[in-house]
Amino acid sequence: MDFPKYDGNIHPNEWINDIKRYFKLKNTKISDRLSIAISLVEPIISLPSEIGSLDKLCNVLKEDISFTVFKNTNERMLQSLKYVPENKGGNTSKFISKFRKLCYNAEINDIEEQKKYLYKSLPMNHFDSISIEFYKKMKNVVSTNKLIKEFEDFAIYLSNLIVNESIVALKHVATGKYLSSENFYYKTGSKSQLVFVGSTEPVSNSLWRIKSNKELNELISYTDTFITLQHDKSKKFLGINYGKSYYNHNDRSFYYKSFYHTSPSNNHSEVSCINTSNHGYCVKDWEFNHAKVGNHQEFIKSNDIINLSIKKVHDNNGNTTTNGQVEFLRSIHDVRFTIENDAFQEVHCHNEKLGGNDEVSKL
Repeated sequence: MDFPKYDGNIHPNEWINDIKRYFKLKNTKISDRLSIAISLVEPIISLPSEIGSLDKLCNVLKEDISFTVFKNTNERMLQSLKYVPENKGGNTSKFISKFRKLCYNAEINDIEEQKKYLYKSLPMNHFDSISIEFYKKMKNVVSTNKLIKEFEDFAIYLSNLIVNESIVALKHVATGKYLSSENFYYKTGSKSQLVFVGSTEPVSNSLWRIKSNKELNELISYTDTFITLQHDKSKKFLGINYGKSYYNHNDRSFYYKSFYHTSPSNNHSEVSCINTSNHGYCVKDWEFNHAKVGNHQEFIKSNDIINLSIKKVHDNNGNTTTNGQVEFLRSIHDVRFTIENDAFQEVHCHNEKLGGNDEVSKL
């Protein structure tokens, strides 16, 4: 006999149902089935002398202390179960399978109680609007199938949330091309690593790492103040450069006056990738806002359409100020510049009226 013994580490219902299917498959005589099943129960589990059926045997196994320990163990495992999205190396299908199995083993059949365990499994440290979104989806759920379906939809919502240190691609909405940078350098202006709108598909030179003052993997929301965008390939930061000129007073003394480098094709602010470790004259803190009208206070998600802005730290006279001009990231299809016989679609910052050329989608 190769059927596993019952030792208290499987739900009695499952074990009895499995052994019934086994007997049927092996064409075991009906008169022998009960005695064989009883012989497969470990001797540490006490059985009464009279058991009239397999169903009665199942009930007896449920009355043993081993079943209480089994249920409590599975409930504790359920309490400690954590959901990990696919973008963090998890597997939703396996998670759901394990969740349902633990609920079955712990005999937790109440849908409201199952909702609470699912909620506790969520990986976020700060629930806020996440909890609102979760309970909104779960509000009218009255069946296990509906519960799993809504959690799957919620898992998709979670997977689209942007967190600190996320690597994203920024698509220019107007042209469908991605914000990129390569190991080329402007011939004028700051002569830093150039930034342009390039391929219609995200490639290695169009990947950017979002950085904020939050903890690793903490959610980025529209109420956050600033982020930086680090080019994942070169490790340089997206920003604007400024230089310093020397001016002579009438008394023949000298003073510094700051100025911002202009883009290759016009007088707007040049945007470049900057190595901040050896370049102190730069601004790299970006603010983002949802491009559509409305009060967007929730967390930023993949495919949100946003505007990126940056504040200069000097006024028009070159003096340091806390009320510097705010400018927006922009690219226009027919504004191009050439370096080493290659033409690039320009990216610059401006302070004009916002339009479609200023919209970016995070992926």
